[in-house]
Amino acid sequence: MHTPSRASTTNTAHSVDAARSENAAHTANPADAAPASHAAHAMNPANPANTANAANTANAANTANTANRAKVSNTVAPAGSADTADTADTANPPLRQALCALLGAPEGHGTEVLAERPDATVVRHGSLVAKAHPPDTAAPGLAARLAVAADPRYAGVLLPPAPGDRTVVRLPGGRLASVWPYGTPVDPDAPDAAPWEAAATLLARLHTTPPPTPPDGLVPRDDLVPPEDLAVPGGLALPPMRGPAKAARALARMRAAPLGSRAHRAAALTVERAWATLPAWCRDEAPPPPGAGVALCHGDFHLGQLVRHPAPDGPWHLIDVDDLGHGDPAWDLARPAAWYAAGLLPPGSWQRFLTAYETAHASARSALPWPPGDPWPRLDAPARALTVQSAALAVAKAGAADRALDEAEDACVTACARISAVGAPAELPLGQGDPGPGS
Repeated sequence: MHTPSRASTTNTAHSVDAARSENAAHTANPADAAPASHAAHAMNPANPANTANAANTANAANTANTANRAKVSNTVAPAGSADTADTADTANPPLRQALCALLGAPEGHGTEVLAERPDATVVRHGSLVAKAHPPDTAAPGLAARLAVAADPRYAGVLLPPAPGDRTVVRLPGGRLASVWPYGTPVDPDAPDAAPWEAAATLLARLHTTPPPTPPDGLVPRDDLVPPEDLAVPGGLALPPMRGPAKAARALARMRAAPLGSRAHRAAALTVERAWATLPAWCRDEAPPPPGAGVALCHGDFHLGQLVRHPAPDGPWHLIDVDDLGHGDPAWDLARPAAWYAAGLLPPGSWQRFLTAYETAHASARSALPWPPGDPWPRLDAPARALTVQSAALAVAKAGAADRALDEAEDACVTACARISAVGAPAELPLGQGDPGPGS
């Protein structure tokens, strides 16, 4: 299944080859900006007034220097939850040992730690991977998500749990864990080979397959028997997709971070102003609007959520079901859309992704959630939200490490400045006003 530690280094590197001259061609001249009334399509790169055209890196020198772009992949595309932290000081030996025991191998005897973060620890032994889920994971929701991953209707789309190990396991200390087959992740050193078409096709298949509902697809079976604390009469209820909740948690993390310098506080203010312009549903403060689509959504799509199974060269599958649920399918497409609008994803890659998604929709005889060729009215708000989420994580990590924002992190914050420039003004949270004195 997962290799989040490796995948976390891939999400920008192999979704972004910003050195390509395509990005310079994609940039817009801010002098040609349209009126702010176009805020409804703020992330649409076809609109020169869009929120991200400054982050669209019109300065070719800003897009050409990509040597360190892979280092910021956890910011542009977090490999775990919105609370994903840097890997320093996150070692948890007892948790690692418990996962090794779950795989039937003592730690150090053919085991490999693939990721070790506050929100997830992943250990591999041979062809199996054990994952400790985030500490706040609700047991019934996780059991429902694993049931969906094991459902034959999603074969070839979602990586299923390992046969015979589909039970949600509660480890010593209370963390929930699950066991999966190992898969080969996207190669972080081959950005031109990033599987955008395959990713889009998998998302379209996920979105066009009717979600299972109790008692149809989520009744506990003999091979998926949750512990007593997971028993739900009549079946397991699939929770909502967690995308907006993750965005809100990213803002909370930024607000709690030590922002010692004036530059960090100014960047946080820029992020807050962009956050204040987002629709309430994107801030996890209200349900999605009536016009939003409802489908089974991954909830945290990026290229780090793809593996080949069987390893090493089987077909691509989507992994990590922690955020899977009912929701607006536009959210799953919004991160690539945000990268494209911010100049971090070349137009050719974005067009391949979008075309593959639309083609797979047509193959499923399912109506697209937008007019053909014009996805931006649907993608705009989620793309802005994920841009703000990425920027908030960037500021939080930079502040905690007492370092300057790097190039791609700064691009996300600059995109937030454009978002707030065309969005309606709103009251900022208490304490997020004047950056104040400081270095």
